[in-house]
Amino acid sequence: MAAARARVLPGFGLTMGYTLLYLSLIVLIPLAALGLKTATLTWEQFWGVITDARVLAAYRLSFGAAFLAALVNLFAGLLVAWVLVRYTFPAKRLVDAMVDLPFALPTAVAGIALTALYAPNGWLGEPLEKLGLKVAFTPLGIVIALIFIGLPFVVRTVQPVLEDIERELEEAARCLGATRWQTFTRVIFPALVPALLTGFALALARGIGEFGSVIFIAGNIPMQSEIAPLLIIAKIEQHDIPGATAIAVGMLVISFVLLLVINGLQWWQQKRFGGAR
Repeated sequence: MAAARARVLPGFGLTMGYTLLYLSLIVLIPLAALGLKTATLTWEQFWGVITDARVLAAYRLSFGAAFLAALVNLFAGLLVAWVLVRYTFPAKRLVDAMVDLPFALPTAVAGIALTALYAPNGWLGEPLEKLGLKVAFTPLGIVIALIFIGLPFVVRTVQPVLEDIERELEEAARCLGATRWQTFTRVIFPALVPALLTGFALALARGIGEFGSVIFIAGNIPMQSEIAPLLIIAKIEQHDIPGATAIAVGMLVISFVLLLVINGLQWWQQKRFGGAR
């Protein structure tokens, strides 16, 4: 019976072979080509490209804005998921569907809409500028754009975990004298941490590589509001393919390190929480 259940899908050899072939064509071969093209540069040339002042400024902006936006979405996404799971209110399905809007909306459309909204003559941009706060064509505009496109990753990652938490655990904690805050911090939150870290990692990864929704609202001023993906495009337009791949490799290495740290924290939390149970 167990053998029959194990063979519902084709054999291990066929499925494993297809998996490796698919991953090679989609992931490994493009990354290898990126590395080979960068290898045409000497180490001094490569180091000179990625440590150029303009490139470092673009790195700081891309990774800093993505991290800040993912951090905001970490809290906002938890709050939105909590409201959608724990409360019933009119138009709940509409609000739930609106969370997925950044997924379905083309990134260029999102960028144009945000630029029109926060431009100096926009609905929000004009009153904000009167208060001395300029959003469009500044790093703040980039952060807002990344918050917009990254929110669904946190909400949709946390929401099913929150739905699966047994209410009996909360009731037991309250019966034992725990306050609402203690119930949340000691019963609910530990179960949500792995999902929150996963959502944070997804939002961060999306924000680092985002181009379409950012390019319109960024302003693209070198050393101020120029993101790394735009700098890569500029290098390609100048027919400096090795320089473009060198910047891309730098982004790739930093992204891998960040995701490795986040996955390590997630694994540690899952092990700690699982051991506690």
